[in-house]
Amino acid sequence: MEIIVLSDTHMPKKAKQLPERFLKELKNVDAIIHAGDWQTLELYETLKDYAPVYGVYGNVDGEEVQNKFPAKQLLEWEGYRIGIVHGHGEKKTTEKRALESFEDGAVDVLIYGHSHIPVLRYFKRTLLFNPGSLTDKRRLPMYSFGKLSLTKAGIHTEHIFFS
Repeated sequence: MEIIVLSDTHMPKKAKQLPERFLKELKNVDAIIHAGDWQTLELYETLKDYAPVYGVYGNVDGEEVQNKFPAKQLLEWEGYRIGIVHGHGEKKTTEKRALESFEDGAVDVLIYGHSHIPVLRYFKRTLLFNPGSLTDKRRLPMYSFGKLSLTKAGIHTEHIFFS
């Protein structure tokens, strides 16, 4: 199963259209996961033409997005449990808040956003994955999003960086 992962798009504030580099990757995917801070549902309407879209709302998302997506979501595909949360809140780091969101049930992959900082690492037995942002890189040198492949042989995750 091939999945595109994105977060913190803040559209249309940070970009009016999706980057060509990102659109190129949408051609052969089975699903799309967005980890919050959509800003409007226009992006969802665009993405759903490529593949089924799953996601959560973030701290900048209004009532329209919050009515469409939950604060956190648990997906099960190919025998793997995938947790999705934006990661915003008070105190602690974004990563710690994301981990606490799923401490009640083990997940194989935890996808989160909020910081705009790409992360790919393990915490104990959980693969932590923040795709960064494809429209708001802040002080980072490049924009980014992610790819997640789930097979019986294992999990493969990567960032795609572009300028």
